[in-house]
Amino acid sequence: MVLIHPFREGNGRVSRLLSTLMALQAGLPLLNFGVIKGKQREAYFAAVQAGMDRNYEPMREIFRRVVQASN
Repeated sequence: MVLIHPFREGNGRVSRLLSTLMALQAGLPLLNFGVIKGKQREAYFAAVQAGMDRNYEPMREIFRRVVQASN
């Protein structure tokens, strides 16, 4: 979603909103993205880049921490 959203600004907000919607539909709690700050923000951007190369493990780890912080 980050790559196909037509605007430079707002990609992250739209992605987080859709992620939250999918999490709620799956019975998960409202997601807390507050864990993505400082060095974790850099890791998030690196995970997005890794996903472009079809390496989804870094993003899985980011979302594991987000879901864990959301409980």
